[in-house]
Amino acid sequence: MDICSLCPRNCKVDRQKSQGFCGCFSLPNIARIGLHHYEEPPISGTNGSGAIFFSGCNLRCVFCQNVPLRDSSFGEQFDQIKLADAMLELQDMQAHNINLVTPTPHIKTISKALTVAKKRGLTIPIIYNTNAYLTDEALSMLSGLIDVYLPDLKYKSTELSKRFSGAENYFDNAITAISTMRQQVGNLTLDQNGLVSKGVLIRHLVLPGCTFDTRDILDEILARFNSDAYISLMRQYTPTSGLCAPLNRRLTDREYQGCIDYCVALGLNNVFLQDKESASFKYTPQFSNKVVISK
Repeated sequence: MDICSLCPRNCKVDRQKSQGFCGCFSLPNIARIGLHHYEEPPISGTNGSGAIFFSGCNLRCVFCQNVPLRDSSFGEQFDQIKLADAMLELQDMQAHNINLVTPTPHIKTISKALTVAKKRGLTIPIIYNTNAYLTDEALSMLSGLIDVYLPDLKYKSTELSKRFSGAENYFDNAITAISTMRQQVGNLTLDQNGLVSKGVLIRHLVLPGCTFDTRDILDEILARFNSDAYISLMRQYTPTSGLCAPLNRRLTDREYQGCIDYCVALGLNNVFLQDKESASFKYTPQFSNKVVISK
């Protein structure tokens, strides 16, 4: 039996037989494995992050940038041995880390694969790159296996999280998950080369017309964690076709600068910023039903 309660949807389906809200069965489909150069500098470094992109998601973000991955059947199926092999190959390619992207529906396979890979010599940091919509039960399965958590903190507003991602209870669950992540691995630390080695880096994508919510998110981070919490204040929002206002346009210079100014006013010390040019689909990886590990 593979009864699933890994995220707050709490579908409790037997994923060996049927799909939950995320659309996933017990084994993951993967749509890309390779060196990825478009993360924050301490993650990508000079060689690239060893990114593994899983299909299927427990949110329904209307502005999703990785549209093919919404389909849980997209990509190639991996079991834990095949996944461990891929992690070790990325390490051999001099990846700075293993970057597990949208991994939550697949925690059980991932935890088994990491155990196998570490026994076979995997030593580079493991990054859990997540929308933060997961349970403490799920996080307990990862304790001791994950070095760096890279969670989104998408919304404070329940109205926005329901409207844009189909998850009215997003914030309460995400902030609880991030607190647990920090208990496991602490605040972000960098090695002697300026690369991530352990800890939590919180990502927040600034949305057009929603900077009031960004300010609320920054207030929460300061109040709950402290001014030294590491934050990635992302400007890369790129509108897809068919979206309604305010998501049908790009972020303005004034909106993003206002968020930067608010970070300064709060005394937040460790904030990664993005250039205007980051808002482009050219940084979206190419996904495939047949995975070839790429440089």
